[in-house]
Amino acid sequence: MKVAVVGATGLVGRTMLKVMEERSFPVDELLPVASERSAGMQVRFRNREVTVITVEEALRRRPDVALFSAGASVSREYAPRFAEMGTVVIDNSSAWRMEPEIPLVVPEVNGDVLTGEERIIANPNCSTIQMVMALAPLHRAYKIKRVVVSTYQSVTGTGKAAVDQLENERKGIEGPKVYPHPIDKNCIPHCDVFLENGYTKEEMKLVNETRKILGEKKMKITATAVRAPVTGGHSESVNVQFVKNYELDEVKDLLASFPGVVVVDDPAHNKYPMPVMANGYDEVFVGRIRRDFSRKKALNMWIVADNLRKGAATNAVQIAEYLLTHGLLKTAQ
Repeated sequence: MKVAVVGATGLVGRTMLKVMEERSFPVDELLPVASERSAGMQVRFRNREVTVITVEEALRRRPDVALFSAGASVSREYAPRFAEMGTVVIDNSSAWRMEPEIPLVVPEVNGDVLTGEERIIANPNCSTIQMVMALAPLHRAYKIKRVVVSTYQSVTGTGKAAVDQLENERKGIEGPKVYPHPIDKNCIPHCDVFLENGYTKEEMKLVNETRKILGEKKMKITATAVRAPVTGGHSESVNVQFVKNYELDEVKDLLASFPGVVVVDDPAHNKYPMPVMANGYDEVFVGRIRRDFSRKKALNMWIVADNLRKGAATNAVQIAEYLLTHGLLKTAQ
């Protein structure tokens, strides 16, 4: 198995390498890929240093799988070129997510849409992944009518430069600014760019991607995305209204039995999900599960996950694992 990681020197790319190590993903030959200025650098994988190469060199070496995390423009240019030679591309950018013919996959939720014929598979947005992991089992049981979500997103979702800004501000050091305002001791209700409808692209990703993954084109969803001064993971306050009525204990059982979801819901003992709890883990943590007394058949939840892992790198690797275990991965060789 020859595996390329495009964007191997970035936060998500390095996490992909770590996740493949931890999960013993079968990599016979690793091709770490980055920009021309990063070519020749070393990344560590399975206790050895591997030299970073350019994307053109990776194309010449015909990988079986290419995990992309280098931004939408790189994906639009190079993913089709890898796909044409038979490589399975699993893309972490926004480039292909809403293309009708490209599957948008969270394996635990809709892995069954994969047929093995796909050459480009889209990895959803980090905030979408953790939300649909909690929504999916509840939608199957009660059918969701409406979702209202507010996110509290880690600076790691913006990248290393954002982490540097936060750390510099905490140390009182002047440095480059990624955000239009200070992020330390602050929350910024501005993730990605604003659109004509007044929402940001991040907020509309939550709307459109959730509909696509759950197969509900008209599901009512509204979102507010906020950048928070944390590094451990994303948090979400989610209010869900169902078509059918529910029992609270059954909701908790459905969530706890869903693969990849961990219920942490014991407020009497101050137990509820937090970014420091999710940091470094692949699970999605759900707590503060309670009935919404202001609206019939409605529920409140608090959902937390490590956005670099399940929100990005782990989900991408899990897609590749799903293809392997179901005999759907056709090699490029």
